[in-house]
Amino acid sequence: MKKAIYKLLAKLNKALLPSYSKQHLDLSKTSKLQMALIGWRYFVTTRALD
Repeated sequence: MKKAIYKLLAKLNKALLPSYSKQHLDLSKTSKLQMALIGWRYFVTTRALD
């Protein structure tokens, strides 16, 4: 059940949140909000893959 929720969240993340890897964003120059979004996407993606 939890995995299905994380898969849904991962799809929503992909559709709604910006992809910083496509923008070639330098991690040393990111703002706190951008780092929070990167962390959130990482958290959801790893839970959806487990």
